Amino acid sequence: MKKILMIALTLAVSAALLAGCGSAGSNTSASAQTGGDQPSSQLSGGVATNGSTSMEKVIGVLSEQFMADNPSVRVTYDATGSGTGIESVANGSCDIGLASRTLKDEETAKGLTATTIALDGIAVIVNANSPVSDLTVQQIGDIFTGKITDWSQLGGTAGEIACIGREAGSGTRDGFESITKTKDTCKLAQELTSTGAVIEAVKNSPNAIGYASLSAVDGKDGIKAVTVGGVACTEDTVLDGSYVIQRPFNLVTRSGVTLSAQAQAFFDFATSSSAAELIKAAGAVPSAGK
Repeated sequence: MKKILMIALTLAVSAALLAGCGSAGSNTSASAQTGGDQPSSQLSGGVATNGSTSMEKVIGVLSEQFMADNPSVRVTYDATGSGTGIESVANGSCDIGLASRTLKDEETAKGLTATTIALDGIAVIVNANSPVSDLTVQQIGDIFTGKITDWSQLGGTAGEIACIGREAGSGTRDGFESITKTKDTCKLAQELTSTGAVIEAVKNSPNAIGYASLSAVDGKDGIKAVTVGGVACTEDTVLDGSYVIQRPFNLVTRSGVTLSAQAQAFFDFATSSSAAELIKAAGAVPSAGK
């Protein structure tokens, strides 16, 4: 009898142990399944932007914030000018083109679309020591086409005016020439390939005049922006339209072509209301306010 009781006790203990093992195995499996259900995907890879040198500050602050929010994404910016940026997105060598002008008919015919994220004033700048502080649009046009050649004709110190402009294909040049009606007729002492180069040239020449993005001019030493028809180039006057020499900052994409997940996310961020304060901090006027 004692032997039978011992066998029964052994069997009961074994069964309990087996049940315990089975229970532990089930808990582990359930725990692993719960962990597997948790989201693990995140944006990664690169976003290539190319184009307008005037958009450097705007694209810089947007890229910096986006990469801070998405550490596995790298946004690159190639400052080549609006024309090259538009061509780059057309041929697929970048994700998003940057253009500080409206698209031309032949560009939209290629299936390109421009989305305006900001407005920018084109400041007309002279050397900081120039006594001239206000010009009309007509006078600016006459200066750049060679009808007015000396500062004394405008109440300034006698001296031959040196006009500094941008290269063909520049969005800044296109906007400036369209508004001042000087397209293909400007007589330039220097034709430069970046906003920064124009500012430096005017800074270093007492008789120079040039044009540059408001976002790039603000706070620069050695130059000053003249008022145009009595209106200063500011964010407020660009927004309300009273400062007439202005143009859009555009993101250019290809219609019918799907962006990568990270490029689409950057595009969505740059065109969202949450980007407005960053754009403003960069010296441009968010288009949502227009």
